[in-house]
Amino acid sequence: MDSGEAVAFVLTTYTYLRKAKKRKWWVHPVNCARYRHGAFVTLYKPLWEKDPVKFFNLLRMSILSFDELLATVREPLMKMDTKMRTALSPEELLVFTLSYLASGCSLQDIHYLFRIGRSTAGILIRKVCKTIWNTTKEECIPTPTEETWARISHGFLERADFPNCLGAVDGKHIRVIKPERSGSLYMNYKHFFSIGLMAVADASYRFTYVDIGSYGKDSDSTVFRNSTLWTKIQSRSLSIPKPQKLPGTDIAVPFAFVGDEAFGLSSNLLRPYSGIQLSEKKRVFNCRLSRARRYVECSFGILTNK
Repeated sequence: MDSGEAVAFVLTTYTYLRKAKKRKWWVHPVNCARYRHGAFVTLYKPLWEKDPVKFFNLLRMSILSFDELLATVREPLMKMDTKMRTALSPEELLVFTLSYLASGCSLQDIHYLFRIGRSTAGILIRKVCKTIWNTTKEECIPTPTEETWARISHGFLERADFPNCLGAVDGKHIRVIKPERSGSLYMNYKHFFSIGLMAVADASYRFTYVDIGSYGKDSDSTVFRNSTLWTKIQSRSLSIPKPQKLPGTDIAVPFAFVGDEAFGLSSNLLRPYSGIQLSEKKRVFNCRLSRARRYVECSFGILTNK
């Protein structure tokens, strides 16, 4: 760049900056009133102190569970105050994040309710969710060991009369607003936009594996085949126990997950027999498999109702 081009560049930049719109406020007056009129002060604190029932209705979480989660994420979310402004406390960050997730409201609602900038709220909610996942995933959804698989299998044998079962797998569509420039990637067969949630549950209605974020157009079988769970099954790195004899027989069969007709049949994934005119043995098998598979469907129902 020669001297003439440099002068032109400086003049252009100076002119742009002079024409640029100046900020009317450093912090909007609505947000300045956060410490007096924000929902964190006027709503959360009174409920936390005096009304555990309405606290649960607000955040879909008991006070005991909230305090336990807050103790886990407090340190990663802690920020230092500066001369420019006071940092949001980890408690407040967790409260408006859980409120957003529990109510399904918009970021605009969070802005007016908690007196926090809309774009700031969006950034912080993503950060809090990521922090919750990183700090609790090993405790809430630990990597199963061979002993864990044996315990899960025993639970299905006792409660569903289905032996050698490692878990029930199913998918669910989570409705979303169509992402920009995404075409039909998120349009599912039910004709609304969604992302895929695939999960595996044990006989105690607890999730042992989740895969979230696939395109809405993908079928359950496609999501399962593209998941890390299937990759580990194929590489034999999931610590699955060796084939075990079925009760009352000398036939050893592999341990397997159970799914519905949308999944493909494999040595570690069972699905019901298709068709109407089935033999008695096949109908009994379908009945028991359906009894085992209902645990993941009920888990989705529990998740939706909470």
